Amino acid sequence: MEKPWLASYEKEVPRSIDYPRIPLYQMLEDSAAKYPDRPALHLVLRYLGPLTLGARMTYRRLMNEVDRFAAALAALGVRKGDRVALMLPNLPQFVISFYGAAKLGAIIVNTNPQYTGREMQHQFADAGAETVVLLSPFYAKLKEVQAQTKIKRVIITDVPDYVAPPFNALVKSTLRKDGLLVEVPDAEGVYHFRPLLNTHPEPPPKVAVDSSDTALFQYTGGTTGIPKAAMLSHYNLVANTIQVRKWMVTLEEGQERLMGAIPFFHVYGMTVSMSLAIYLGGELVILPNPRPIDNVMKAIHKEKATVYPGVPAMYIGIINHPDVGKYDLRSVKACISGAAPLPMEVQVKFGEITGGRLVEGYGLTEAAPVTHCNPIYGQRKAGSIGVPFPDVEAKIMDYDKLVEKPLGEEGELWLRGPQVMQGYWQKADETAKTITPDGWLRTGDIAKVDEQGYFYIVDRLKDMINVGGYKVIPREVEEVLFLHPKVQEAVVAGVPDAQRGETVKAYVVLKPGQAATADEIIAYCKENLAAFKVPRQIEFRSELPKTMVGKFLRRVLVEEERKKLTA
Repeated sequence: MEKPWLASYEKEVPRSIDYPRIPLYQMLEDSAAKYPDRPALHLVLRYLGPLTLGARMTYRRLMNEVDRFAAALAALGVRKGDRVALMLPNLPQFVISFYGAAKLGAIIVNTNPQYTGREMQHQFADAGAETVVLLSPFYAKLKEVQAQTKIKRVIITDVPDYVAPPFNALVKSTLRKDGLLVEVPDAEGVYHFRPLLNTHPEPPPKVAVDSSDTALFQYTGGTTGIPKAAMLSHYNLVANTIQVRKWMVTLEEGQERLMGAIPFFHVYGMTVSMSLAIYLGGELVILPNPRPIDNVMKAIHKEKATVYPGVPAMYIGIINHPDVGKYDLRSVKACISGAAPLPMEVQVKFGEITGGRLVEGYGLTEAAPVTHCNPIYGQRKAGSIGVPFPDVEAKIMDYDKLVEKPLGEEGELWLRGPQVMQGYWQKADETAKTITPDGWLRTGDIAKVDEQGYFYIVDRLKDMINVGGYKVIPREVEEVLFLHPKVQEAVVAGVPDAQRGETVKAYVVLKPGQAATADEIIAYCKENLAAFKVPRQIEFRSELPKTMVGKFLRRVLVEEERKKLTA
């Protein structure tokens, strides 16, 4: 198979990599051995003049906390292959729990903290999770659905757990007033994070974890249907972390400060921010709340961050901010943007402001996630997702005849590489539809490739909506809408949004004699869906476009929206 893209690689980027067959947590152990006294984590909650309200942790301490967490889990009965759900925002506790569970050979289940009880129930039950780590405000939601899951161990933590006195008292007081910290009484099966770790100073048991073992259940819509767990092995995650590191040619071990502003529970933030920082022995600057974008700019300015992974809305927010000139952002070396198309004018303007390079990449959950990227310092092309990473094979296939298409023609993007998932958990049929017998991953995205091997995403075969990097499955939202007593029919589609890439719009037909407002429908959705899944727009119609057999024509609605933009 020819790889025209290799000629576009920067000279420092290897054409192929020898990936170590190690468990994911060994990256942390190696960095802790090399840089025990260097800062590993820097939690930034708020700046109080010259003071930072937050916490710092060296690699030595992080490794100690990870070992304590692993020992605590083992003492509670967690064994290799058990599922441990992490329902946390970006905090030191996420990093500690992630690597501690991995060290025991447990399978991590990344869970969005915005999930409603209904969504938690589906994910925990499907994954077979028996242990969950979450913030105290989320405990009440869990209790409502816990009986319908296998959860029997709940580990409660809160934002101030790693904030040193006297600032922790200030943080606790503020969070209590806002309802973001609640008292959870002791009960059977309920444990508190810091006390639990403090009572387990012993080394964790040694567990034989192979690189081929499953490390993570990362939920995604895949190509069809309700959310399903992509099974990612230790090898998948190690390989993709190393690919990203080799692509970013100017990064130096033990020297970088990486922004942790995109969620770690999202596979992009987990790999390109958290895992990359740990592998480099860098300092991970953790922002639990990157909104408003002033928080990000202030952190870059104060901490002299050198790498800032993000999504287009973040970069657009910075370049258009009226106060951007008040911040020194010129410490930034490089940024890889994912999750949505990144206009070239944004890349150029961001570079003018920071002096660093911003490039567009591409990936998907099933590939851990990054597969393509524009060269950091080489040629970047407008509208292109770039070229495949080292050891990634890519081709454009005719989606009916399943034969490879020539250069310049559109078809489905197929991928093969060391980061491609093992399959979907308990979904053999879906796995067979997505991964071919010889290991090709069918992305469901329509793409084309030019003579230099640069790829372009044209459209998607699947109907999933990409809201600022979060994937929304229309059918899941539609099912909630159909539960509303006034709704007769509903179709959900993604419509263009300048900030988020796409936003969720619902087209609703009410039952005869019923009346409702858009606010009423939106409020109902908020009770049953995570915030990013809730429709931002409601359009009431007397009827919806359908096929001869009664199937809703979602694409007709999407085309109508596109015509509005060009009218």
